[in-house]
Amino acid sequence: MPEHIVPMLARLSTLPGNEDDWGFEVKWDGIRAILYSGNRKGDITLENRNLRDITFKYPELHPLDGLNAVVDGEIVALDEKGRPSFERLQARMHLSTVPAVRVRMDDVPVRFMAFDLIWHDGRDLTDLPYTERRAALEALDLNGDCWQTPGWRRGDGSALLDAARAQALEGVMAKRLESPYCPGKRTKHWLKIKVKQNQEFVVGGWQPGEGRRENTIGSLLLGYFDDAAFRYAGKVGTGFKEPDLAMLIKELKARRRTSSPFAPPPAPPRGVMFAEPELVAEIEFTEWTREGILRNPAYKGLRDDKPAQTVVREVPT
Repeated sequence: MPEHIVPMLARLSTLPGNEDDWGFEVKWDGIRAILYSGNRKGDITLENRNLRDITFKYPELHPLDGLNAVVDGEIVALDEKGRPSFERLQARMHLSTVPAVRVRMDDVPVRFMAFDLIWHDGRDLTDLPYTERRAALEALDLNGDCWQTPGWRRGDGSALLDAARAQALEGVMAKRLESPYCPGKRTKHWLKIKVKQNQEFVVGGWQPGEGRRENTIGSLLLGYFDDAAFRYAGKVGTGFKEPDLAMLIKELKARRRTSSPFAPPPAPPRGVMFAEPELVAEIEFTEWTREGILRNPAYKGLRDDKPAQTVVREVPT
């Protein structure tokens, strides 16, 4: 069985021209994870995109008797309408002890959405086309209370995107039918088409709050990497919950620095506190301004599954 596989990545895009050459799936708003299952007891190992072992955080996903495979998928927490919620998943993804996980399991259950099969019973499947890997995955019948193998459709991505928009989902994935699985690579064979604009940004500092937020955070300073330069992308001051503010101020104070990490232009406002650009946050927004600043950004949560240095401005291909 292979070890420490970095997931295959997708490019931000619009719908491809010839939809019949592509398979379309729902884009799940959660945490990407590679699942390794290889013994008779059904024990598994889960690794995120940083190759960090996150198995202990999701004990409800463990029992998979008899499965000898490496599976790519997404860990999601569903809201009251059955839709994946990244904000809801925050209550599980940042827990650091087994007792804390046990306390939150009933309140915030999770599910593993399986969408690709990398290895099975001693056979490397990465060179097989997407359609064959998908057929092999579906034959495993990974479905249950905590497991699901969502369906996909050949062509007609426009209809699936309309359905995702109507149900307030994140978007759809388009995967070329004959494409192999390329670990760690962002290729033209996998595309992500989003209903809303959102992506990861790196936090480079904060602006102190006013009123009830006087001793905490008013807004976060956001940026992204452009080669070696760290570019300012604006600030976000909405979307926070009280636990978010407490966690963020603690993490940012531990990373505080005296000088700005941002490379001009544009420059962040005056009177702010700077931090080492290490924390990665998920941000939803309406558009970019001509000056390269986010319009109407909203904070969705911190991510611990993506290195800060890999965060760039996503431009649709």
